[in-house]
Amino acid sequence: MKALLTNLFFLFSLEILLTVRLFAQPVPYGYNDDVGQYIDVGNNTQLYYEIYGSGDPLLMLHGGVYGYIDEFSGLIPKLSEKYQVICLGTRGHVKSDIGHAPFTYDQRASDAHQLIKHLGLSNVSVVGFSDGGMSAYKLAANYPEVVAQMIVIGAGDLPIKRIDTGPMRYSAESLMQASAEYFEHRLNHMPEPDRWNESLSMITDMYNNSIISKETFTKITCPVLLIAGEKDEYFSQQSLQKAHEYIPDAHLEVIQGCGHVVFFCNFQEVWKLTTEFLKLDVAKG
Repeated sequence: MKALLTNLFFLFSLEILLTVRLFAQPVPYGYNDDVGQYIDVGNNTQLYYEIYGSGDPLLMLHGGVYGYIDEFSGLIPKLSEKYQVICLGTRGHVKSDIGHAPFTYDQRASDAHQLIKHLGLSNVSVVGFSDGGMSAYKLAANYPEVVAQMIVIGAGDLPIKRIDTGPMRYSAESLMQASAEYFEHRLNHMPEPDRWNESLSMITDMYNNSIISKETFTKITCPVLLIAGEKDEYFSQQSLQKAHEYIPDAHLEVIQGCGHVVFFCNFQEVWKLTTEFLKLDVAKG
């Protein structure tokens, strides 16, 4: 199992590195000092965020461990043609603080809610990927009054014991072995790089001990589009079907031939589904 996970780390990081180059933009998303701001979410914990465009607000919640704002580099400029796109950095990811409280998805939902209220917003659309998708579920369940509609990519039912992948195991040593250059760049921008392993330990505990299933899904009242890859390495088709079944107003789209990072694998199809769901009259290329 350890060798399998190491190989997944390598393949996942390689896919991200290649795709970030593919989506290279003149704007350094996630590292843009011209627009970057911070919000204090309590206990001297500051989270980093960036805002692009104007229009109705749309909050983007990125994936975990490998994930960060820049993974949305293909989506942000397109969405910002019609939306005010708000990109939040999750606790422990690059420019955002780790804090000292154990990580939970309720905490992540609270952080996002605090940002929404801080910006004076009352009703937002949400796009969440992977870890960010799980946070989006909790945001919509715990604060239904602020979420108008939601796209969740690569996130399904999360039972206490994951028989599809087994327990997660993340450490600074394993990640640096898998992709040293990638993580060294991120460490250079972390406010507390010496606590990275502590952050990874808290992420691992959250992944292995969280439950997001029927009790969360049935509280979601907004329209939801679920997008997933046919060959998702982290969420089985069964887990995605459960999310689809339990969320009252959900629509599931499975993209054939793709793994977890489906918007890297088939960006055109993800963009097509996104524009149709959000009813955007923008170029679909």
